[in-house]
Parts: sequence; structure tokens; C-alpha cells
Amino acid sequence: MRIGVITGTGTYALAGYGESAPEAVSTPYGDALVARGRGEDGLEILHVARHGEGHRRLSNQVDHRANIAALVELGAEVVLGVTVCGAVDPSVELGSLIVFDDLHFPVNRLPDGSLCSFYSEAGDPRRGHWIFEGPFSEELRSTLVIGARAAGLTHRAEGCYGHVDGPRFNTRAEIRGLAACGVTAVSQTAGPEAVLCGEAELPYALLGYATDYANGVKDEATPVDDLLALIERSTEVFSSALAATLPALAQAGAVPAGVVYRFES
Repeated sequence: MRIGVITGTGTYALAGYGESAPEAVSTPYGDALVARGRGEDGLEILHVARHGEGHRRLSNQVDHRANIAALVELGAEVVLGVTVCGAVDPSVELGSLIVFDDLHFPVNRLPDGSLCSFYSEAGDPRRGHWIFEGPFSEELRSTLVIGARAAGLTHRAEGCYGHVDGPRFNTRAEIRGLAACGVTAVSQTAGPEAVLCGEAELPYALLGYATDYANGVKDEATPVDDLLALIERSTEVFSSALAATLPALAQAGAVPAGVVYRFES
């Protein structure tokens, strides 16, 4: 089984899978860098580090369409994304995981301002509407919850992911608006991944790790030193969660979230 794994801030390589150096994969949307790895269980891992080694790309420089198109080109059957995030819900414990079950991404745009879709040309034979009740694969979500539990990691089994543009952080007023919409935690990269995987009919799930409280959530802001320490710790936590989850994916029977209603077969 080929599994796409997309990592973000703090995780630029995956331990335990004999990962190769990233290779450039050509797509209609530009090149994407993908590292290949293989576990003892025979799973093939296709790893995309959103920001690149040394955090070369900020959130506004990530080429989401190229990344997802490359995973499709290489035969990924499912995709797991991980992201450090800022808690909007004050009851979220810092250093804990969130297995998201909903998405707040109303602008639906890529970092360059264009609409977040693979369907940019009229008459594209792939064109269609992604129709769903939940934006994340329930089978993948369940497997992530079981994996987090097996690894002994503090986690929530649901939550609403809020995509924000960045690269700046959000104001108190902006966070109040997101809280009113029921957002649990925010980061700057995973919204387009969910949408593009939906259009590509790839099962996708997202795991978050709370590193700070967003502005205004608590009376005092999370100290930057605490934020950085938790980002550093996220590498080990995500590694533990993935190690407990990936071997079970072959039996998960994951299917894409919703359906794509296409106008041409």
C-alpha cells in the first residue's frame, strides 16, 4: 500500500522508514519534492514536507496543487496530513492532538489568491463538484484515533480545523470570529489539501498538535519560547502517532470523503 504523508512545521523527515532524499516530481502545476520510504511492514511512504528542509517555504509559498498532484501521480492510495496549530477552543490542552472532523475554509483560495481547485479550465474533462457531508475520510480518522490511543497520546477524536492565510498570526478580533464559527484550532496550510484531495478522490485525514493558544483565547499570550518548545516536541509526538497508525491503514478500508459529481465520464 502506498501512503501519502504531508508534514509541516517541525517535521521535515520521517524516522523509521529509510527515507530517500526528496526527488522532484513533475506535475502540470509545477514540481513537487517527494521522499520515498518503506517500513518493515512493507508499506511504501510518499512523504511531502510542505515547507521543505530548513523551513524554506512559508505557508504562502506552499504549492498545494503540485503536492497533491504528485501524490496522485506516484499512486498514493490515502493521504495523512499533520500540522501544528493554535488552539481557538480554550479547553484544548497544549501538547495534545486533535483528529479533525470538520473544516472552516470559506475563502477556498490558494496562497496565490486563485480558487482552490484542480478545475481551472472550462471544459476540463475531470471537472466536477465535490459533494460531501464531512470533508475528512471517516475510516482514516478512526484509524488515527485508535493509533493515538494505542500510543498513549492525549487527543481529541473530533474538532473543526480552521484554515487561515498567514504567514502572520491572527488578531484577537479574527480569532473571536473563528471561535463563533466553532473552530477548534487553526493553522495556515491544510485547508487546500483537504479540498484538493477531495477533488482527486483521495481519502484524506488531518491530525493537529496544539502548540499555543491563539490571540485572545487566554488572558495571557502563550510565550514564544513555550510555542517553540512545543513545535520541537511535535516531531516526536507525530512520529509516535504515525508509527501506531500507518500499519493499520491497509485494513482500514478507507474511501474518499463524499463524491465528485462529474459532467463527463
